[in-house]
Amino acid sequence: MFRPTVRLLLIFLALLAWSLRAEPALAQALSSQVSIRSPQAGEALQGQVTITGNSNVAGFVSAEVSFSYTNDPTGAWFLIAASDQPVAQGTLAVWDTTTITDGLYTLRLRVTLADGDFVDAIAPDLRVRNYTPAETSTPTAAPLQATPVTNATPTATPYPTPTALPPNPAALSQSRIYASLGYGVVGALLFFLIFGVYAWARRHSKT
Repeated sequence: MFRPTVRLLLIFLALLAWSLRAEPALAQALSSQVSIRSPQAGEALQGQVTITGNSNVAGFVSAEVSFSYTNDPTGAWFLIAASDQPVAQGTLAVWDTTTITDGLYTLRLRVTLADGDFVDAIAPDLRVRNYTPAETSTPTAAPLQATPVTNATPTATPYPTPTALPPNPAALSQSRIYASLGYGVVGALLFFLIFGVYAWARRHSKT
């Protein structure tokens, strides 16, 4: 008499495990569509910089273009522009680099989806050179692809102040490590739970 209940419980656990993997797969599929096409990684920038790319994806809610100081351990992002309209391979924002000090910067396009997830596109190692000699630009040939961020919590993006930032040591982000560890823990718990239910069902079926 226990078998129908056990069967339903096993089906529920299987559906739960599938749903945990479905959301990252959707964000991963959209990551190839969200992109920053210009400027490209390693490029030297001066004055007013037009940022182009694509934010037109299924489930679009809003988009933000922000910058950060390269190798900044605080992980702070400063808003350049925000929009509630998707852009299909066009101008995302115009960045006035004269308001910040010369140095290395990273650009981020973050697209918020209807399910609450985010998809990020990153343009790293941009060299702002308004007040120092500009070296030869070395942009990459291919457009920069996006990185999905699953179930992230939106945070307010502060505006920049034109003050110099002292050199900072490189810091490794642990968000991907924590995400992988979380999925591993959930998977292990589901495995032991299913095994326990199976053992319990076998024990009671013999009585």
